[in-house]
Amino acid sequence: MSIDDELLQDAADDARAVAYIRTRLPQELQEAWDDDMLYYLLDVIVDYYAESGVLDAAPDADGYVEIDQEAAAAYLADKARKEGIGKLSADDLLLFVEAHLDYEESLND
Repeated sequence: MSIDDELLQDAADDARAVAYIRTRLPQELQEAWDDDMLYYLLDVIVDYYAESGVLDAAPDADGYVEIDQEAAAAYLADKARKEGIGKLSADDLLLFVEAHLDYEESLND
């Protein structure tokens, strides 16, 4: 697969993730967060997984890795504030984290 093909595949994967996550958010967040915000949050959550060591953690007997969802939401809120995106509620971001994890799990079904 060429680099262009990989980039197109990554973009398609991200578009599917954003569409899935959008449907899992409450109406007020669907209206408040546009797709650009969801793509931003998607990028930041991947950064969190890499920096927190989640990607290197060994799965349990059922094949799952424990993820501290509240810590992930706090990381997203802090990063958004530091990068001038805005002050986002950790409670709202927890809904995003849960929806993202649901999406990732749906890929395994």
